[in-house]
Amino acid sequence: MEIKTDFLIIGSGIAGLSLAIKVAQLGSVAIVTKKEKSESNTNYAQGGIAAVTDKTDSFEEHIGDTLVCGAGLCNKDVVEFVVREAPPRIQELIEWGVNFTKSEAPPHLYDLGQEGGHHRRRVLHAKDLTGREIERALHEKVAALMNVQIYENHIGIDLIIQKDADGKTINCLGAYVLDINHGEIHTCRAKYTILSTGGAGKVYLITTNPDIATGDGIAMAYRAGAKVANMEFIQFHPTCLFHPEAKAFLISEAVRGEGGILKLKNGETFMEKYHPMKSLAPRDVVAKAIDTEIKRSGDEHVLLDITHHTHDFLMDRFPNIYHKCLEYGIDMAVQPIPIAPAAHYICGGVAVDHFGKTSIDNLFACGEVSCTGLHGANRLASNSLLEALVYSHRVYTRIAKSFRQTELSDLPILPWDAGDTSESDDSIVVTNNWDEIRRCMWNYVGIVRSDKRLARALRRIEMIQREIHEYYWNYKVTKDLIELRNITTVAKLIVQSALARKESRGLHFTIDYPDSKDAFLKDTILVKK
Repeated sequence: MEIKTDFLIIGSGIAGLSLAIKVAQLGSVAIVTKKEKSESNTNYAQGGIAAVTDKTDSFEEHIGDTLVCGAGLCNKDVVEFVVREAPPRIQELIEWGVNFTKSEAPPHLYDLGQEGGHHRRRVLHAKDLTGREIERALHEKVAALMNVQIYENHIGIDLIIQKDADGKTINCLGAYVLDINHGEIHTCRAKYTILSTGGAGKVYLITTNPDIATGDGIAMAYRAGAKVANMEFIQFHPTCLFHPEAKAFLISEAVRGEGGILKLKNGETFMEKYHPMKSLAPRDVVAKAIDTEIKRSGDEHVLLDITHHTHDFLMDRFPNIYHKCLEYGIDMAVQPIPIAPAAHYICGGVAVDHFGKTSIDNLFACGEVSCTGLHGANRLASNSLLEALVYSHRVYTRIAKSFRQTELSDLPILPWDAGDTSESDDSIVVTNNWDEIRRCMWNYVGIVRSDKRLARALRRIEMIQREIHEYYWNYKVTKDLIELRNITTVAKLIVQSALARKESRGLHFTIDYPDSKDAFLKDTILVKK
């Protein structure tokens, strides 16, 4: 089946949905999402959105905190306009029905949280379920739009591209999409294709991300010939609940913002040894410190202690975290929370300009899938949802200027050819390769790296990639096979980028090059040859 639409949006998080609301004013919209429409990284965001909304704060301070956290690699122009364009985007969310937690202490209108790396309270939140509240409001808004069609349980396979006489990709015509439930592959033809597929946390064994975060958009764009940038900068969230029965549950940075103190299992504090902001230090510093202390002590985890607050305060401020901890027998009002780092956010992605355009015409990207220059070598807490909002609006403004002059391509597009492929009777191959990739990345491409570990990882990944390539073209395409192919592609990009950066900066720390070097004050760019 061929689907024709003005806008093909792949992903249903804050970036994709907020963009859909706006471009629906221009034409027809198809949203492809590989699970239920609310399943996205946005839905799991606890902390909130960083923005200057209080008179005691300033754009200059937010810009300054972002630049310091980014360790020299932020694009200052991008930081400037993202921070300054935040207030109208926040107001837009409120008008769309997002209920941020109000302040009980006038003259402040909203209750503002403080997180690692911020010197001010500037994080708007909806208790500790901010992402879920945003998704609820956006889905209600989208549901009321007549010209938006959501394809649930569909996953993008590859972008459909046009090449010039020299074989260089010059244009995106849409994408091939798998209907997961029925096993059918559709050809989606669009004027504009927008990737908003989120992150790639499932590349690692331990992650705070949902199962859908397999780097699909990054892998698709790279295979199509788009530039990707700064894939070496993987943010490990320092405070993931450590419990044998818990599936990587995130303990929001806002817990430290409200005075949570990091301690060793024996009760001693340790962050004063690593940063003047102590437990409120930026994430890369905290994750590296915890990793160091765990390896030094031999313990499996450290503790996050917020027992100085009352039961009522914690129940009101962190209802989701409080109840989740109780499920595992931990009352955070009377006992510290056991925590350890987990893969959380990728600061790199598909390289885009100031308006979300990739290096391929009619292909845009916004949200975590993209690399805008905002985060540099390390993302400042709660800047991610803000980036998604600002860039989805900028994609809209860019497209709106050319929409009337852009025609739906009438170039012939071949339907997906399954050839002589058959149903796989050996799914254990997919399962084993999936597990091996994630363990390899966790063991060799984690918080602390070395050339030896990275080279070992690259050898293993390339071997698995060859096996997957053979398997991919011999059997019918499935969701599991597509995701395995994508995490393998993204894993290799991360390793190649890390090998290329012969220094330590932000989230990339290697024992072979422990210092930062001015020669590497540049982005790591990869393009498929």
